[in-house]
Amino acid sequence: MSALTVAVIATAGFSPFHFSVPCILFGQSMPQPDLFHLEICAEKPGVVLSDIGLSINVEHGLEQLDVADIIIVPYWHNPDEKPSQALLDKLISAWQRGAEVVGLCLGTYVLAYSGLLNQHRAATHWEYEKDFIKRFPAVHLDSNSLYTSDERLITSAGTAAGIDCCLNIIRNHYGSAIANRVARRMVVPPYREGGQAQFIERPVPLSTRDSKINELIEYLRRNLDKPHDLDSLAGFVNMSRRTLTRHFSKATGTTLGEWLNAERLQRSQELLETTDSSIESVSEMAGFQSPISFRQSFKARFSVSPSEWRRAFRGPEYVDHKRM
Repeated sequence: MSALTVAVIATAGFSPFHFSVPCILFGQSMPQPDLFHLEICAEKPGVVLSDIGLSINVEHGLEQLDVADIIIVPYWHNPDEKPSQALLDKLISAWQRGAEVVGLCLGTYVLAYSGLLNQHRAATHWEYEKDFIKRFPAVHLDSNSLYTSDERLITSAGTAAGIDCCLNIIRNHYGSAIANRVARRMVVPPYREGGQAQFIERPVPLSTRDSKINELIEYLRRNLDKPHDLDSLAGFVNMSRRTLTRHFSKATGTTLGEWLNAERLQRSQELLETTDSSIESVSEMAGFQSPISFRQSFKARFSVSPSEWRRAFRGPEYVDHKRM
């Protein structure tokens, strides 16, 4: 079996970390040097400057994309800036002849600008979710996955998710044994559970423009551990159920039930990360009806269990003594 050619594109203002990920995984970390043949190329060969002042001297131009089996755009410096038509045309042509085209982190923007991702699944950094959806409505953005693969169009979420994505490419071509050996050399897990959702910051608004709703929100935050129903909350703000529902939705952009669930999940995250309380106690303090409903809501939202969240954010040395 001949080596697969991997072309990594260096663009002006590239991120050294993002750029190094595919270069290391498909180059230095390979247990067998004949599995991949790594080439670095740029639209204009020569010195390419990174976003922090580091530079690389690139020998090859975009002609390498005509023969590469896998083409990787590891980053894009400015989502507002459309890449050159020459680069976009090369990516389209490469995909049409059967190459895999990969966008890591904001490199997904380059694939999206080419039109290749239209009607396909894609991932990018969670901070750019709203911008990406607005800019590319025809792309099916997956806001949770660490990486996606759809008809040889491969994309990843932000930063370190590029490692997961590249390991998956290696796994798909040469199997888990090779991918696991590469992961061990990188000293990273060969496969991470969960998705991007566990790292997304979704702060609940501290206040709104509606003083009555602000009063209600403050009350609920002080009493998250207590049960609440629409009738009692409507009475608290001297509104009818219907009026409260309308005012709350207008002020917060969500329903009262959805807001309360999000606030309780956020409180549970804080408790899991900062206390030694058992899962059952966290569930109670955050206001969930039962540990079962808490675990279900947490898993549905973050794609990991509360225990997995705690281990991820407190470290593997943490032991929940209350469960022993």
